[in-house]
Amino acid sequence: MKAAIVKVLRERKGYVSGQELCETFQVSRTAVWKVVEQLKQQGYIIEAVRNKGYRLLGEPEEFSKVGIESRRKTKWAGKKILFLESTDSTNIQAALAGSRGEEEGVLVVAKEQVAGRGRRGRQWESPQEGGIYMSLLLRPTVPPDHASGITLLMALCVAESLQELTTEPVKIKWPNDIVMNGKKVCGILTEMTAQVDYIHHVVVGVGMNLNQTQFAGELSEKATSFWLETGIRADRSRLIAALLEKFEQSYEVFCKEGGSLSRFRTEYEKRLVNTGRPVRVQDGKESFDGIALGISPKGDLLVRLEDQSIRSVFAGEVSVRGIYGYI
Repeated sequence: MKAAIVKVLRERKGYVSGQELCETFQVSRTAVWKVVEQLKQQGYIIEAVRNKGYRLLGEPEEFSKVGIESRRKTKWAGKKILFLESTDSTNIQAALAGSRGEEEGVLVVAKEQVAGRGRRGRQWESPQEGGIYMSLLLRPTVPPDHASGITLLMALCVAESLQELTTEPVKIKWPNDIVMNGKKVCGILTEMTAQVDYIHHVVVGVGMNLNQTQFAGELSEKATSFWLETGIRADRSRLIAALLEKFEQSYEVFCKEGGSLSRFRTEYEKRLVNTGRPVRVQDGKESFDGIALGISPKGDLLVRLEDQSIRSVFAGEVSVRGIYGYI
């Protein structure tokens, strides 16, 4: 009820009577008063005036579950939120929720990960301050060989959500990195549990560098934060709520169209930093060079080889790098 009361007070932008809150949430005046007191303890500035009611004057800067829930406008994405101070990996926790049979849309958010992971088993730095570490449980009704498109779909939604906050270009490095000024600001890890022809569940994890002020050692050469590139301190709760809304709408279209990215291909390619650039593709067995052209409706990277033939690269366990560097 805390998030719901905050949402009402925020949207009203004036006084809301205690009686109206009681009738809206079917609780007693005492119950409303207790919730308001709890919110005050969490940093919300709420004015209470006799015969007028309650008015929201200020909100805490602290990243919180209430902050996300009170801004969420989705039908199912993030309807249930597991908000953790610290965890091993939000992907692990979301996968456990999937194994327990929980509904699609469970969101796991942590202030810190001690065993955060990226693609190909890489460690993802997840310090307590400044980042977004979240994973969303999905049960897509698409063939398993189309599930990789979810990674690209989330990448596009993250890029668009960040772009709404700045005029600085926000780009995508195929398939799952969000980059600004040639450095990585966000990574996405999608993991699937499936049978040959059926997906049990998918977990899509997002690790975003938002408000970090520095990166140590070699990491500073290829990683950055939204704050370092724009000077803007992003509100994490607000950004997650906006991202959930954007992703839910796109994901429903994706599933309705059988896992095709055709509807999103143009917008994705507009942000694709690889387009027209020399790339080197490595999958552990072979390596080849070519020019990146764009993506297929399934999300594969299309690469023109030296003999002018076009090769489709599956967005699985491969590495795509610029021949002369990260991009």
